Amino acid sequence: MNKPKVAFICVHNSCRSQIAEALGRRLAADVFESYSAGTELKERINPDAVRLMKALYQIDMEAEGQRSKLLRALPPVDVVVTMGCNVQCPSLPCKRREDWGLDDPSGKPDAVFLETIRRIEEQILRLRCELR
Repeated sequence: MNKPKVAFICVHNSCRSQIAEALGRRLAADVFESYSAGTELKERINPDAVRLMKALYQIDMEAEGQRSKLLRALPPVDVVVTMGCNVQCPSLPCKRREDWGLDDPSGKPDAVFLETIRRIEEQILRLRCELR
């Protein structure tokens, strides 16, 4: 049986959605495949997100090949998770859609990033249980 494909979407695909993709791969790869994309590109993944994910989980998102991608780079997906874009996210065909309502921690102190990462981890684990 094929595992469901989950796409994590935010505007620039440089912070929250990248964190979710990395944590999905680390914590839920046995249940679903993780992807991320955005409606606009950034030159690179947010350096604070990269630094904190290395410190907390020993995940080097850049070394593992993660990069900012547009929606058209996604394969067909089963689940779309928007991060809380505060913009009109385009409709992607899927079987399930949810919004996690997370504020973008870019430019904020590490404490804000750490709270965002914690909330993403909780949501990944919840989604893993629900899709199992």
